[in-house]
Amino acid sequence: MELRFEATALVVVDMQNGFCHSDGSVDRIGLPAAALQPAVAPCTRLLAAARSAGVPVIYTRYVYRPDYTDGGVMVHELIPDLKRGECLKAGTWDADVIDELSPQDTDYVIDKNRPSAFYATGIEPVLTSLGIQDLVVCGVTTNCCVETTVRDASQRDYHTFVVGDAVAEYEQDRHDAALKSMGMLFARVVQVDDVLAAWGQSA
Repeated sequence: MELRFEATALVVVDMQNGFCHSDGSVDRIGLPAAALQPAVAPCTRLLAAARSAGVPVIYTRYVYRPDYTDGGVMVHELIPDLKRGECLKAGTWDADVIDELSPQDTDYVIDKNRPSAFYATGIEPVLTSLGIQDLVVCGVTTNCCVETTVRDASQRDYHTFVVGDAVAEYEQDRHDAALKSMGMLFARVVQVDDVLAAWGQSA
């Protein structure tokens, strides 16, 4: 399984103000945006390379209805501060992608209310219509939305590459464990420079 730019999409997972900006809601409830900000610059490099090589870009955004009726167990039982802190409400600045990675009109934005980009979203029809077979995945957080998306992609037989230096997690041990787990059964773990080299040569 080798990196290529044909039949490939870049998936940018949840690089939103709520998670990655110091004024974001998730920071306010005690999950520090500073831990995730190291992923911003590498994701920016990947984004520029994808657009240069003609690789489609798909963003995911973790968003909730204003009344949080779609929050499920995570919001109502496991992390109720998400609701109390009015985190990631649809239509707000908090739910938007950070300015550094702002989507263009030709990109695809997939909203979700669960960790996986494949759960109850429209991502699969988009991938099918584009003829996508390979996914290069970056974003946050490594152990939650990135890993869940990567596992679901692999189980649908997409050739999946997770960019190890373009993902971030709140705790280093969970970041490391997630990369090890994904690399064992679900994806190839690569680096930004690997992707840029493959796309640059192809382009």
